Amino acid sequence: MLIRNPKMFNLGALFAVTFFGVLFMIFSPVFSGKNGLEFADESFNKLAKGSSYFIPKVSKSVEKFAGKTMAAGIGLETSEDAVNTEKILKLAGAKVTRNDVVLMVEGDFTAILGSALKDADAMFNNNGKAVSDRYGMDEKKALKYWWTALAKIEKQLKKDKNIEMAKMISDVNKKGIEPGYNFYQIDANKVIDHAGMMSGLLIFYVFYTMWWGYAIFYLFDGIGLTMKKAKVKKEA
Repeated sequence: MLIRNPKMFNLGALFAVTFFGVLFMIFSPVFSGKNGLEFADESFNKLAKGSSYFIPKVSKSVEKFAGKTMAAGIGLETSEDAVNTEKILKLAGAKVTRNDVVLMVEGDFTAILGSALKDADAMFNNNGKAVSDRYGMDEKKALKYWWTALAKIEKQLKKDKNIEMAKMISDVNKKGIEPGYNFYQIDANKVIDHAGMMSGLLIFYVFYTMWWGYAIFYLFDGIGLTMKKAKVKKEA
């Protein structure tokens, strides 16, 4: 390879070597036993959890359906799923009839969703033991059964043109069950309390991206590969 501009090439090589040096450090467990990606992922998860607590608001919306009942037939994948889902729904006050993997569910709409939100709230606040003790099963599995059952009930209610109740179930799943499941055992942090770290990570990301860009630019310039504006041909 012919180097036409040693100064530019050496500068590019320096940028590239230091870039990979920092990259090696990022993938090393130097951030409290975690690598840079794990540390950043954990930090952003904590910040995301701090701004994802909608359960109290959803609970108030559920109360507007007080006195209303619901009925739906849902099919589960396995007998184990059906038995465990039946257990959860019955403890929520629902009347459940099981035929192999098919459940016929009837009950107070507010009570059932209130029970689901109670479990979601416990999980969101990292109190999974309360959920596992209530059902005698793994707490994450219990929340997964809730999500599946509610999603299937929502689908049935939509078919029955009961859009309001279906929308409420969707909100319970998206704003209650899912955050409770996804953020379980993660501590919540507020963005305002970590504005410096957020700004630092963003600035580093932009700077680090430009760092590699300049490394490539100087290396190519060093071997004579440059981009020039094409000359405009004059018409005769």
